[in-house]
Amino acid sequence: MTRDNRRLDLLLVAALVFFALLPWYHIRSGFYGFDWVADWAGDARLWPGIAQITRWWLLPVPLLLLGALALRLLRPAGRERGGLLALIGALGLAWMTLEGLSIGLRGWNWSGWLVLFSPVEGQPAFGAGAVGVGLCFAGLIAFGLAERGALKGDAFVLGAITLLVLLVTVFVLYPLASMFAGAFQDFRGAFTTEGVRNNIADPQIWSLRCLNGTGGCGVAWRTLLLALCTATGTTALGLAFALVATRTAMPFKKGLRLLTVLPIITPPFVIGLSLILMFGRAGFVTEFIQDVTGIELGRWLYGLTGIWIAQMLSFTPIAFLILIGVVEGVSPSMEEASQTMRAGRWRTFREVSLPLMAPGLANAFLIGFIESMADFGNPLVLGGSGGVLSTEIFFAVVGAQHDPARAAVLATVLLGFTLSAFLAQRLWLGRRNFATLSGKGDGGRHAKLPTRVAVPVIAIVAAWSVFTIFVYGMIMFGGFVQTWGLDHSLTFDHYARAFSVSFAGGLAWTGVAWNSFWTTMQIALLAAPLTAAVGLLTAWLIVRQNFPGRTVFEFALMLSFAIPGTVIGISYIAAFNLPPIQMTGTALILIFCFVFRNMPVGVRGGVAAMSQLDKSLDEASLTLGASSPRTLFRVILPLLRPAILAALVYSFVRAITSISAVIFLVSAKYNMATAYIVGLVENGEYGVAIAYSSVLIVVMLGVIGVFQLLVGERRLRRGETGGAGTRGARRAATRRTQEVPA
Repeated sequence: MTRDNRRLDLLLVAALVFFALLPWYHIRSGFYGFDWVADWAGDARLWPGIAQITRWWLLPVPLLLLGALALRLLRPAGRERGGLLALIGALGLAWMTLEGLSIGLRGWNWSGWLVLFSPVEGQPAFGAGAVGVGLCFAGLIAFGLAERGALKGDAFVLGAITLLVLLVTVFVLYPLASMFAGAFQDFRGAFTTEGVRNNIADPQIWSLRCLNGTGGCGVAWRTLLLALCTATGTTALGLAFALVATRTAMPFKKGLRLLTVLPIITPPFVIGLSLILMFGRAGFVTEFIQDVTGIELGRWLYGLTGIWIAQMLSFTPIAFLILIGVVEGVSPSMEEASQTMRAGRWRTFREVSLPLMAPGLANAFLIGFIESMADFGNPLVLGGSGGVLSTEIFFAVVGAQHDPARAAVLATVLLGFTLSAFLAQRLWLGRRNFATLSGKGDGGRHAKLPTRVAVPVIAIVAAWSVFTIFVYGMIMFGGFVQTWGLDHSLTFDHYARAFSVSFAGGLAWTGVAWNSFWTTMQIALLAAPLTAAVGLLTAWLIVRQNFPGRTVFEFALMLSFAIPGTVIGISYIAAFNLPPIQMTGTALILIFCFVFRNMPVGVRGGVAAMSQLDKSLDEASLTLGASSPRTLFRVILPLLRPAILAALVYSFVRAITSISAVIFLVSAKYNMATAYIVGLVENGEYGVAIAYSSVLIVVMLGVIGVFQLLVGERRLRRGETGGAGTRGARRAATRRTQEVPA
């Protein structure tokens, strides 16, 4: 009970500080510069909430906080007080949401309120004080439920769930709702369903005339076919690379791992451009084949075939990053037991090893499917006349037609496909148990692949590696020639123009690319650890905690990943350009976009890896008196290092290479590298664009290496010692928790 009161005291003190000292409303010049401190007394817009209560709609906030303080002083901790605290927190969040959405810069946002209430003055967006008080109300919900005994009274778990639900609501559901609301409005803002009714049955979306040869298929079926092909291909190739890296004696394995990372750290339109210059109508490979064979290849690259090749190059590394930890996590003792029972290596691989990789395979397929659905750069460059849902949504929003209703309908179709894939994955995995790491001994080494598997897998990996090296050789070559595809005389002018440095009168970054480069690095390095932390915390809650609405919560997390980046960017502009939350033109909107756009990869990778950790590890730590956060940080996370590395690497490189969402969110002050490169391409400066991309690739490889050193490798104590398996992990859990008071 003393601990409950201490937590509540800290929360109430924090709420008092937020309400009485920090600006309640948004500061245009920025909060973190603290320039507002000097002007605080003379500008009412900078006042804290306690000085703003002359606005009657703010009065319920301090009254609710006083109610929580009265409960702390007058009621002992228990179920009754906990229920009232949770109710106060819920009412506080509900009231702040209602008044924030209802009152805008010019007064009531909804004309209907004028019938019930008199006109009011406008209010700016929420500032640091309001956001802090909102978080304190969320904390009251969590602490109140803990006092009532929900989830065994674990305040950490309840607080994490409450915070994640709040964040997902604000940064995933709210932007999508803002975008879909525009589908039912005309140009004057009045409600209408005409646009939705005209688009929902459009033959260009659902046509199946391609089956009888009388026309083409609709954009929905083209996108679905492409996503299925990409997901299948990337999962198979990712598994092949993971098996070669862990189960064969193939040389150059470190180089192989590096090669699988290269496509993911490249802006997607660069791969598309390289494929065009190789296999397009005037590509040198195309011309060589025509000269040798006389066969005219035509425009075969433009369409689903070219997009599929580019997506295979781009998304296979994601599957590899997910599957490498899963393949390493399969218990060698199970494979040895199978061979002891006289099963051959092929039967052991087919009936023991491969089934235990099912969670990773399912997650890799799901991620590949969603990545293909949401991809924008490759279809834009290689799509030709055969667009997909992401590009059609883009043109429906920013094209000449400007049809928000069509964009909303197409986005709904895309979400339907994603939801179907999500449900199919859950039905396939069901409630089967795939745990292979437990507290028991687990010695031995992984069995080598059987010959009938190793030979084709190595051949496929080698062929794909050569092709990838060839594509990236072309990309690097393009930065050192005058005009890629026309004048191949060597030059360093492109690198000098982009990244020149002057030492006259001190160090000066004179290259045209430096400003966007440093901005990109800062935002990516801030977003990456946040994305990994939120993603893995969410995975831990999904796998290890049983709470109401868990499945709905998991699917809500996938929404931001399933929606095309163009729609994410536009929905963020629609949601955060006006009160109650205003972030456009700031670094925060880019960071939050990257965190919640890329978090699902960390979630799926964490779920796949955590499915192989036996719950006895958690139970041993909790039984010895460790708290949930201590168990998470000292027992679980050390065994999830491959998943942590995958989340860090993926979130960092996607923050740098993302293009579709970023192009709507950048500003003059915060311009990202990909948006700047797109501008170079539009101006015909291909050499500088490729030089910039090449430098980004090298820098990202270096940062990935640093992440690898910081995270380290998961040590499972397998080898000649007869291994302790995760016995060391259990001993560590025991040793680390013996000193923890119950």
